[in-house]
Amino acid sequence: MRLTFLAAFILTIMFFKGTEATTQSDALSELAEIGIIDQKVMMPMRDGIRLATDIYRPKTDKKVPIIFSRTPYNFNSWGDGERRTRTAQRALQAVKRGYAYVVQNERGRYFSEGEWDILGVPLTDGYDAFSWMKDQSWSNGKIGTLGCSSTAEWQMAVAALDHPNHACMVPQAYGAGVGRVGDINEQGNWYRGGAHQLLFTAWLYGVEHDKFKPRIPEGATQEDLIRLSRFYDLAPENPRVDMSQALTHLPVNEIISNIDGKSEIFDQMIKRKPNDPDWFKGGIYHDDMGFAVPSFWFTSWYDVSITPNLKLFNHVRNNIDDNEISDNQYLVIAPVLHCRYTRATENTIVGERSVGDARLNYDEQIYGWFDLWLKGEENDFKKETPRVQYYTMGSNEWQQAEQWPPKDSKMTTYYLSSDIGANSLYGDGSLTTTKPTSSGQDNFVYDPMNPVYSYGGNVCCTGNAVQGGSFDQRRMEARNDILVYTTPPLSEDTEMTGFIESTLYVSSDAKDTDFTIKLIDVYPDGKAYNLDETIQRARYREGQEKEVWMEDGEIYKLDLTPMSTSNLFKKGHSIRVEISSSNFPRFTRNLNTGGNNFDEKKGVVARNSIHHGGAYASELRLPLKK
Repeated sequence: MRLTFLAAFILTIMFFKGTEATTQSDALSELAEIGIIDQKVMMPMRDGIRLATDIYRPKTDKKVPIIFSRTPYNFNSWGDGERRTRTAQRALQAVKRGYAYVVQNERGRYFSEGEWDILGVPLTDGYDAFSWMKDQSWSNGKIGTLGCSSTAEWQMAVAALDHPNHACMVPQAYGAGVGRVGDINEQGNWYRGGAHQLLFTAWLYGVEHDKFKPRIPEGATQEDLIRLSRFYDLAPENPRVDMSQALTHLPVNEIISNIDGKSEIFDQMIKRKPNDPDWFKGGIYHDDMGFAVPSFWFTSWYDVSITPNLKLFNHVRNNIDDNEISDNQYLVIAPVLHCRYTRATENTIVGERSVGDARLNYDEQIYGWFDLWLKGEENDFKKETPRVQYYTMGSNEWQQAEQWPPKDSKMTTYYLSSDIGANSLYGDGSLTTTKPTSSGQDNFVYDPMNPVYSYGGNVCCTGNAVQGGSFDQRRMEARNDILVYTTPPLSEDTEMTGFIESTLYVSSDAKDTDFTIKLIDVYPDGKAYNLDETIQRARYREGQEKEVWMEDGEIYKLDLTPMSTSNLFKKGHSIRVEISSSNFPRFTRNLNTGGNNFDEKKGVVARNSIHHGGAYASELRLPLKK
């Protein structure tokens, strides 16, 4: 009776909205006609906590497979909003294709009981959800997981638990779920090269619920919850703030409280060093864990964590002993921003650079994958789907490979050099395949109170503080605290596809400082479009297990986290790198004191140097296909 009432309520909404009905309402109306809608099911976990779950399934007597999406975001279908609209549309698409679509809030989020912690909720929640779903009378016992960003990041660690009914997964833009993989140690995008990324500072301000939030009384029935969700969806809405200004506040650990946000989780995490044991207690995947699920991975060139994402794909492909698992890993790399896969058009613009027609038949491929693993269909997915599909910018085309990087990418070493000095676009810094025989150095002053600002880039979730994508960097390169090294115009088209490695020899009069690097495609007219970027905090140059300080006059070797791209540098273009000591507010400013950094208000000016030639030949190793 309740389901009949629910469907009738949806159709009543459509009647009164008339021709102004939203896409969301259209989807819900059609779902009510072809499917069974079971909302606010309180799914029990092993500790008694119940998680709010909406279930959409076909009207059929046959048992059906399940596409499962677990999220910290609000998916209440009774209001407006892009995420809610997407939920209804995805549910409709799944039901039409013969799947049940199950969406659930993480514990402590909205109508789910318990306390929330970013990637810190028990891994057993995912395991218990699988066990509950496979026992439902309408389930065929096959479950596939699907989601982007926070709706994807929990999937890898749960995959390590090897639940027998977790048949496959499609994680998209999943970087914050990656902890340590080989030499990559970002702890869920919190760090890069030991430098704190500010994306979670901005993100937590917008999403963290208050501990004094309204809570549903114990004993509320499913009917009560459905009724309440139409009027009270427990969604917080913090006042809008100018994040470009908010993130400049010092000390860093007061940024959220300074804008009157809730900061308990942030207060704890900002104090964690990269080697803190707490990073290994939550829901982040580390390379000492197993992996037991066939996976179709989706990444993008301008996402915040492209290199860790690719490293994880390689880890599962090359280090998991079970061939049935390692051989069933597939990868897509798109030329878009975080979670923007389906927004590619005939003329895809990323930032201000056109990368051409970057469309791909995502839905067809994803459902081919699900049909294979959840329905057991003997389809052509493996025959027709390349192991790796990657988009090459510049040539603006989809390519394919059997591995990453493609086997025909060969590392070519380029050396940094200058005669007069590489400071700014107007210096004479060069990239050359000939190693300079004589030693030299380029010096610059890094003032943390006047940092190099992030301009475009491979970012996510910083509000208006950083606009992601590719932008002409020339206005930044006019600064004297940016070193610019450029090849001569190329004599032929040169494709760079793979990991970009860099080794810098550095010195400083500060105890600790940062070094940044940015890879750029320079057009014949001078436009300089950024491709990827990275950073290294000097105190972690020997690994993140310990801190070591710099001494004035000493030269140190830094191996930076690899960058990644696939870009055709056309004939007449040049390859360029920028080197500096800040990329703010993507990364926190190093205050150069050697202190905690997160609880300090004042910094010191650092006089930093990049050494090149002779015994200290700073270099880049570029994966080129000629």
